[in-house]
Amino acid sequence: MVRQFLITGTLILLAAMGCQEEPTGEVTIDEGAITGPASPTPYALEVPAYFPAPIDDPENPLSEEGIALGRHLFYDAGIFSTEGTMSCATCHKQELAFTDGFGRAIGVRGEPGLRSAMSLVNLAFNPNGFNWDGSEEKLWRQAIHPVEDMLELDNDWEEVIHKLREHEDYPARFRAAFGIDNKEEINQELTVKALAQFQRTIISANSKFDRVFYQNTDFFTEEEQLGADSLFFVENVPPGTLHPGCGHCHNAPQFGDNKFKNNGITDVASIYDFVDKGRGDITGNPFDNGKFRTPTLRNIALTAPYMHDGRFATLEEVIDDYAAGGHGVENEDPNITGFTLTDREKRALLAFLNTLTDESLLTDPRFAPPE
Repeated sequence: MVRQFLITGTLILLAAMGCQEEPTGEVTIDEGAITGPASPTPYALEVPAYFPAPIDDPENPLSEEGIALGRHLFYDAGIFSTEGTMSCATCHKQELAFTDGFGRAIGVRGEPGLRSAMSLVNLAFNPNGFNWDGSEEKLWRQAIHPVEDMLELDNDWEEVIHKLREHEDYPARFRAAFGIDNKEEINQELTVKALAQFQRTIISANSKFDRVFYQNTDFFTEEEQLGADSLFFVENVPPGTLHPGCGHCHNAPQFGDNKFKNNGITDVASIYDFVDKGRGDITGNPFDNGKFRTPTLRNIALTAPYMHDGRFATLEEVIDDYAAGGHGVENEDPNITGFTLTDREKRALLAFLNTLTDESLLTDPRFAPPE
């Protein structure tokens, strides 16, 4: 009986072994895996000594690979817009100091948006939130909305991320910039953070004003000097004297304080009657209605039309409107007082404003489309 049991057990074991599948030698491959370098190289912004320190963002440290990725994304017309015809650079052209030349930005459907496209220069120094109304605290978060806005790129972020994951080049670039291992890790946050890294490098600091005032390598003309000393920067004027005093809000070296103000250009019956409430829509405070960011005047000669809605075609129109004074709305900035300029003084003020153009910015290969 014992022998019979052993034989039977052996037969059962052999039968069970015969039912096992032969090994095939196949290995499961993760089709979403990304190979290649994955250690971002830290990058330090090149900032002139006469500029303040850039605002640090520990959530999005700069790297050479992140900046390179952001630059490619910034100029890629096939990724972000629903028609595959617009990129960030469509509304932020290098030759126009990263504006677009329109009063209100034109979207992928050919329709104007609500406001003008702001210049992207020197965003690394802005501590007060982004957009005309300061609606986004972080620069990288600012890039989320334009993709979805039907008056801008009119796309869906799921579609954008799908394109990026399936692209022949971008997955490796995302791995190099952020150390990810799989295509599934490419997401909205990493995409806009890369864009922000590139934008933070767009620094404008080599205008004639800089060469005269800080670098001591150039000289103002007599007319430019008059515009600077007697009109733009004058802080202390005799009591009762009305004076441009542009430097109250557009102080050097940034020539814009990034604060939110009603600059008196809109005539409304009360603070509740602004069509575009600007900062008020963000804070919910009626006293903030009609307030918009004080933008930089660097490269101002290149960024017409002017104001948040592009209502003024020329700098002459801007000066004339400020000279006329505000409209008495209760939250107007106290510096909006009106003033009188002679033709000579107006020419001098315009001449000085033109010294704020940074010609090197317009052709700097670091900010141009990647080859």
